[in-house]
Order: sequence, then C-alpha cells, then structure tokens
Amino acid sequence: MLPRENLLKGVENREAIARVIDQADQAIKTWDIVQTDFLSPPEMAEIQQTFSRLSEVQLVAWGGYPQAERQRLAIARTETLLDITHVEIAALEIAGNFLFDQASHRDFLGALLGTGIMREKVGDIIVLGERGAQAIAVPALVEFLELHLTQVRSVPVKTRRIELSELKVREPKKKELITVEASLRLDAIASAGFGMSRSKMADLINSGDVRVNWKEVTSASHTVKTNDLIAIRGKGRVEVGEIAVTKKDRYRVQLTRFV
Repeated sequence: MLPRENLLKGVENREAIARVIDQADQAIKTWDIVQTDFLSPPEMAEIQQTFSRLSEVQLVAWGGYPQAERQRLAIARTETLLDITHVEIAALEIAGNFLFDQASHRDFLGALLGTGIMREKVGDIIVLGERGAQAIAVPALVEFLELHLTQVRSVPVKTRRIELSELKVREPKKKELITVEASLRLDAIASAGFGMSRSKMADLINSGDVRVNWKEVTSASHTVKTNDLIAIRGKGRVEVGEIAVTKKDRYRVQLTRFV
C-alpha cells in the first residue's frame, strides 16, 4: 500500500489525488493497468509531482492529441510495459449548422453534461465554428452520447464516433519576446508576457485568475524561474525561458506566449 496520508500532505487537489492513490494501490495489488478519468491540468501537474517520489508505480498521460489539456492517466507497476496506447480515448463529432446560432465551448460542454454524464468523463472540446465541434470522451460513453446528444443551443446535432486522426487540432500560435525587468516578480514578468499593465495583472493575481505551473498563485511578488508556465483563464499561457542578469543588475527574460 502507498503512504496515502504522507502523499496527501499539503496538496491542493486532495480529492483527485486521493482517487489516483486508490487506483495506484489497485494497480500494485492486481498487476493490472488502471485508468483514471480525465484530469484537469492543475490536477495532472500535482499528481505527477506527487507520484514522482514513488518507485512502485509508473504513470502515462494521454488526451487524444499532443497538446490536449485534459488527459487520462494509465497507472501500472513499474515492471509493466506501459505507453499511451494503454490510455483508452474516444473522439466524437458533434455536427450541426451553427451559422445563425453560434455555440461556444461552454455551450458544447453544457450540452454534453446535460445528457447526465460527469465532467471527468469528457476531455477537450474543439470548437469548429459554424460546423459544430469535436469532443474527447471515455470510450464507454460513445454509444450513449451518439443516442442522447441531439441538440446544442437551438441547433439539432448529429453525434458520431470518429478516429483520433480526424481531430481538427489547431497548433497554438507562439510569440517570442524579451523583457528586461528590475525583479522576477510574477506581476512584472506576467504583465510583460501578456501585454497588459502591471496593476491589471496584480488584480488578476489577487483574484485567483493566475496559475504558475498550474497552481494558483495569489501573491504578486511570487518569484518566477526558468521553465515556469504562467496561465491566465481565457488569455492563454506564457512560458518563461532563459533568464540572464544584465550589467545594470536587471533581469533579461525570454518569454514565449501561447494563444
């Protein structure tokens, strides 16, 4: 058995991590490959950090395509051969004519959950504008959704399973930039990365809208470091690259913004 209480000390996503610990114990006991439901990026980051201390089990994450935000985990003993093919993922097309009643990500998610399924059974949703959307889900729900997901907003839709190779995934746009700052405070680096005022960034940080490496940070003076990922709801992400000290003892920071 894994040291459950020790692993749960100080974690933010306690409920999700507790479930994964139970599933890992099952994998150790039965020698089976056990799969989780879909996990959010903050949950996934904290789970991988927590389990990195363990030698008994291994984890493989997959969400249907390389940039997927929500992913499932396959868990197995370290002696077991494990790769992404052991993570069961299904893709669905939700097709309709949304020309006169455009639907958002929230609308498609609402329609999926409106069939009665739980949020953790659904992965990413790729909105295709007037043609509808594509969604990732656990394979066991495919037939149910094909039968019951028949409308999004006012638009009748046809839901059917498609191959993962048919997903119309848009590569994230990247913008490289360099900023020179007096400190490595989160509000300074993030305001430069997202192109907004430092006071507005401080407000977003204080309100809990900013995450660093998928963990909520509410201190504007939090120090960032190379490879940190700063995310703001609805505004994309910024990755911190190389940090160098200038002759005037300021910090020259390379940033990559993903939108």
